[in-house]
Amino acid sequence: MFVLGLTGSIGMGKSTVAAMFAHCGALVHDADAAVHRLYGPGGRAVPVVAALVPGAVVGSGPQARVDRALLGKAVLSDKARLAALEAAVHPLVGDERDRFLRWAQRRGAGLVV
Repeated sequence: MFVLGLTGSIGMGKSTVAAMFAHCGALVHDADAAVHRLYGPGGRAVPVVAALVPGAVVGSGPQARVDRALLGKAVLSDKARLAALEAAVHPLVGDERDRFLRWAQRRGAGLVV
């Protein structure tokens, strides 16, 4: 299985290129979508964010989720808080990527993006 990573700044065309690869049959992992799942109801990052930035979590119980706008307001102007959030959430995103790669391997994928 060949694994190709797409990186770049916002607006550089990563999603467009990923869609082209998917159209050609490649399995595509979308890290942005993984973060949305992690921040959504029942997401594994919700308690992590609640501990670091309590005001960024809305709802309660299984419906609790991260409000990305509130989270952004709380961390984008505070480099230390942003670094702490990234240190806590990035490993969870990596876990999602690794889970996807194991799934793709079991499917016998030739190319994964």
